[in-house]
Amino acid sequence: MTSSPIQALQQQRLLLQLEYETEKEAFRQQTQQTGIARKVKRGDAWWPVRFSRSYYNSLNQLAVEVVRTTDTDIEHNFEFGRPVTFFTVSADNGDIRYFRFSATVSFVDGDRMVLTLPDGTSTIDLQNAEALGVQLSFDETSYRLMMEALDRAIRGKGRLGYLRDLFYSHQKPETFVFPPMHFPYLNKTQEEAVNLVLRAKDVAIVHGPPGTGKTTTLVEAIRETLMRESQVLVCAQSNMAVDWISEKLVDRGINVLRLGNPTRVDDKMLSFTYERRFEAHPDYPHLWAIRKAIRDLRSHRARRAGDGYHQKLESLKSRATELEIRINSELFAEARVIASTLVGAANRLLDGQKFGTLFIDEAAQALEAACWIPMRRVSRVVLAGDHCQLPPTVKSIAALKAGLGVTLMERIVQQHPEAVTLLRLQYRMNDDIMRFSSNYFYGGQLESAPEVKYRSILDLDTPMVWIDTSAFDISVHEEFVGESFGRINKAEAELTLLALQHYFEKIGKQRLLDERIDVGIISPYRAQVQLLRRLLLKREYFKPFRRAISVNTVDGFQGQERDVIVISLVRSNDEGQIGFLRDLRRMNVAITRARMKLIILGDRPTLTRHPFYRQLWQYIESLSGR
Repeated sequence: MTSSPIQALQQQRLLLQLEYETEKEAFRQQTQQTGIARKVKRGDAWWPVRFSRSYYNSLNQLAVEVVRTTDTDIEHNFEFGRPVTFFTVSADNGDIRYFRFSATVSFVDGDRMVLTLPDGTSTIDLQNAEALGVQLSFDETSYRLMMEALDRAIRGKGRLGYLRDLFYSHQKPETFVFPPMHFPYLNKTQEEAVNLVLRAKDVAIVHGPPGTGKTTTLVEAIRETLMRESQVLVCAQSNMAVDWISEKLVDRGINVLRLGNPTRVDDKMLSFTYERRFEAHPDYPHLWAIRKAIRDLRSHRARRAGDGYHQKLESLKSRATELEIRINSELFAEARVIASTLVGAANRLLDGQKFGTLFIDEAAQALEAACWIPMRRVSRVVLAGDHCQLPPTVKSIAALKAGLGVTLMERIVQQHPEAVTLLRLQYRMNDDIMRFSSNYFYGGQLESAPEVKYRSILDLDTPMVWIDTSAFDISVHEEFVGESFGRINKAEAELTLLALQHYFEKIGKQRLLDERIDVGIISPYRAQVQLLRRLLLKREYFKPFRRAISVNTVDGFQGQERDVIVISLVRSNDEGQIGFLRDLRRMNVAITRARMKLIILGDRPTLTRHPFYRQLWQYIESLSGR
């Protein structure tokens, strides 16, 4: 028996509740059991930090700036919108004391972080604290907003109810009819995708495999939509994805208003943020003066309580509100694109706003509940992404098995194939690298653009090689290094750098530097990534090339590409256990980052017990045998 759309969403809500409780419990245990040094190492805490200053920002929030003073080479997980707590560590006994209030990350720039505090918080204790630290805290808000969005969709009437029923049924989405439009700078499948988007009354999906120009296509679809609509809403799961699409739209001359702060703090990115635009408005100095007068009045309240205090305060507050509303309405009236994360679309600034179209980029990485947050404001939705690449993160195994990991994009692809368009021409990889991914994940439908088909660094080079670490005389075995931090394989890490050095020696130092050949070293395990980074810093040989080499997890390389990719698969055991290497979508991402050369290091006997890795091994063997 198939469940109704409402029952299906109620089931989603139960699974989301389960995920919430699992993550909250994991977070609680980790906070109690994990030492500060470990949190710092994981990138979840900065300690110690120096209190730099406090001030009121342009949105009238109390903000504090802190600077991290040690471990500055560790990549951290702080970004705009994430909740944090402050703590101090006692010099006597190492006891940790947490401050009662929580704060929110406003932005991070290198080793400097700005946090906003709740109204009425005193900063004196922070300024005077010895051994002050800041750590990520559990994100209640995102879960609350997702739950509310599901509740709204369950109760939904009108357009929201219509979309809900459509997404969960085989009823055909409605379309407009008009002859196809031509776009000279797009290829045939990109052109088809833009036409499909323009014809869709309800929903369209742009499925963009690696290197097929999904962002280019989406930007074109947004531009064309803006010929017909005055304003659109553009969302994505992560701040980074919002930044990326916003930047591309700005490059095409479109006025974007970005709610929230970008992950990369530079003038170009900041110039289209709401906060920067608000500050730049001609009425802002007047508003700032009124707000300052309100703060002054409040701070002297005790002395002049009888002095018409309340009337004065109310009059100033209403003038400030009036100005704020005026500035906001002008900023929103000028913007053609409002851009935010999915959770950020719950921002009170959007209250009462309606849009014709919602574009969701990287839709295959977002939980379905998050997609319903902006959906209440729109009449049609366009999703872009690739459900054969990184999935959303789900911590609860039970919720994952029961279907929480199935995204809205996947659901619509299954229910409404007529609303899906696949981009088929890729511009990134040598054809041999692309072919395996195309056959395994995309039904062999991808083609390589002529200009990249045979791209390589060395003549007669084999584009993909697998170095079988079991063939060496040394013991290449994995080790487990602590809860949720993963595994390392020390011997394989050494072999990884050795393999890269051999390849570099074949190319030659001068050519590497002249042509700026760039390299990505990927491992699915964070512990292995940190080990590889440490080893790389110690190796004298790599010193001239350090800027050209980046080491990261698969997730860290999402959306990026490099001339050479080296993958360290880590797993090596007698039982053939490969853990989360079974998530083949992650491997699809790792393999398809490479433009010209892919070097995989892995223990063949362990890995090839799994059919995917067996096929990959056989495919690579067939290339070297040509």
